[in-house]
Amino acid sequence: MNNRSLSRGDAVVIGAAVLLFIASFLDTYTADGDFGGGGTNAWESEIFPILPSVFLAGILGAAAIVGSRFLPNRERQFGGLRLDQWGIALAVTSAWAAVWSLGGGWGFDVGTGLIIGLLAALALAAAAVMTPVVPGLQAPLTGAPKPAGYGQQPPFGAQQGGYGYPAAGGQQPGGYQATQVAPATGGASDFQPFWFAVPAARPLYGEDGAPTPIAELAPGTWYLAVEQRGQSLIAQTQDGRRGVLQDTSGIQRG
Repeated sequence: MNNRSLSRGDAVVIGAAVLLFIASFLDTYTADGDFGGGGTNAWESEIFPILPSVFLAGILGAAAIVGSRFLPNRERQFGGLRLDQWGIALAVTSAWAAVWSLGGGWGFDVGTGLIIGLLAALALAAAAVMTPVVPGLQAPLTGAPKPAGYGQQPPFGAQQGGYGYPAAGGQQPGGYQATQVAPATGGASDFQPFWFAVPAARPLYGEDGAPTPIAELAPGTWYLAVEQRGQSLIAQTQDGRRGVLQDTSGIQRG
């Protein structure tokens, strides 16, 4: 697994899930004086839906979101939805159930565990929903790789300035072999090829417009952008395949 697959939003998701797990062992409800006092946690509670709907739903949702970051793109779907989409749905369900569980009643008062669980579930749902649309949350947790000259070793055994790594000092490569890159102008005659790294795993689609990705760009690797089409980039992988990178948010230029 590669840490650079995780974003700041994923870190919030993980932290909220850990807090949910801890809160599940604290008092979910406490009995008032008429019922002898004392409290019960989510694992002991006779109010059955609390454990699966609030705590387990949130923890499983976080696991689905984070786990999807380390799976190949073709394995990220289940039941017609991506694994992270299932995670978002479970996270929102957890927060929704936690809000409705605050009522107490029947001689019970809301305990510390449910209050902390509510806050964790709300944070989890917010991070899960906002990460795909907020660039700040999409930033890599450990940072994208630094260009040569800052101590980063070239990947794939390439030498500085060779294919798969930017020239020394982080400058854009001035000359690349025609056998490796065949940039197309696409109406953008002033476009200059540049190296870039993605903050999280991103699918690369074929130039024919097919909906199935032809490759996946991984964090920690430099790729060469050879053309720009609107908000998308035409990128070339290390094995020479070219495709369309539709999501260019948060990329780091070399």
